[in-house]
Amino acid sequence: MSLRLRLTLLYATLTGGILLVFAAAVIFVFNAILVNQIDNTLDNAVDVIISGITVDSIDEVKADLTSIELSSDVYVQVWGVDNKLQTGLKTLEGFADRPFDRGALLLDTPVYRDVQAGNQRLRIVSVPLERNDHRVATLQVAVNLSVVDVARIGLTNTLAVIWGVAILISGNAAWLTLGQTLRPLKTITETAEQINRADDLSRRIPYDGPADEIGSLVDSFNQTLERLEVLFTSQQRLLADVSHELRTPLTVIKGNVDLMRRMKSLDEESLTSIDHEAGRLSRLVGGLLLLAQAESGKLALVEKPVELDLLVTEVFQEMSILAGNKIRLHLNEIDQVIANGDRDRLKQVLINLVANAIQYTLPGGEVFLSLEKIKNQARIICRDTGPGIPVEDLPHIFERFYRAEKSRTRGRTTGFGLGLSIANWIVERHGGRIEVNSKEGQGTAFAIWLPVI
Repeated sequence: MSLRLRLTLLYATLTGGILLVFAAAVIFVFNAILVNQIDNTLDNAVDVIISGITVDSIDEVKADLTSIELSSDVYVQVWGVDNKLQTGLKTLEGFADRPFDRGALLLDTPVYRDVQAGNQRLRIVSVPLERNDHRVATLQVAVNLSVVDVARIGLTNTLAVIWGVAILISGNAAWLTLGQTLRPLKTITETAEQINRADDLSRRIPYDGPADEIGSLVDSFNQTLERLEVLFTSQQRLLADVSHELRTPLTVIKGNVDLMRRMKSLDEESLTSIDHEAGRLSRLVGGLLLLAQAESGKLALVEKPVELDLLVTEVFQEMSILAGNKIRLHLNEIDQVIANGDRDRLKQVLINLVANAIQYTLPGGEVFLSLEKIKNQARIICRDTGPGIPVEDLPHIFERFYRAEKSRTRGRTTGFGLGLSIANWIVERHGGRIEVNSKEGQGTAFAIWLPVI
């Protein structure tokens, strides 16, 4: 059963239930009004009858009921205390020799009752007649309720017809309204099926309706599709990049192995090349594993107070050996700053930035390293005098496997474009950020901002 049909049946059921309660209330009030009118008729008849009744010395009621003006549907009986009929007016079938309400003859107070006699239903009032504080007879006045029953049945039938028509109208209205309301859900289903069949995550669900729950659902679904498209595209690019990066070192290793097999001897240069390419593969796999752990939340940071001035000095000393005589590495102003973080990961970030600066700076160039405290933040700057990064490449340098090949020539020692992506993740997890400023031909400067204690 479809959602549209279930909601339509639910709406029709609720509408029918409400109408039934309303109809029952109308019938109850209508019946009460009619019965009240009947009781008023009985009361008026009793008053008129009592005014024309006399009681003789032997407590026998005398009355000329034929001279009393009463409604045509009013029937009268007067029963003595000896349960004998003393007088009456218009005999009903079946009540010629018995009271309208035998159980009320012995009561000392007036009482109204409904009595079923055959196919007749009567409304009866029984009034005790007294003389000198003792009951001498019982007056019973009856009215046939057939008119009331006919009116009630007619009203019930009318309400039943109205109820049925109202159910049909409300059901059709609900069906049409729900069809318009739930149409975007059908569009969502069709779009999802088309995406599954065509593997086309670029499709979006069209929606021009109001900003209601359906609109929010469509927006959320479109955002999910957009995110899935980005993730799928990133996955495809990642697979392509990894395949490309693996191809070169594996080709070199296989070529050197084949060469040594043909030569049937070990070649030192070939072994060195294999060792270099194996190292590149290890770095690639290590970087990928690190990123995978970072994104899955399994890479925990051991945070504790870190003296950034000592850390920067330590990195400067280690990287000075790497720079050698090729690049002049300078340590500028150093402020004493303490930050809360993982010392090893922060050191990894600094080493990556300084190593990149040394690698891409031409011989005779310079690299500058500095640490400064600005308000409640620490700023670490790594600046080089290299060829710089083109403007079109700057927005992408923190993406995986991205390298600005135009300005940074790829060689055997070139990385895989993972270092900056890892560095950016580490800094962000420390509550900081990395900024880059570069001009072609003038150099590049990376600024790391970290909150201090």
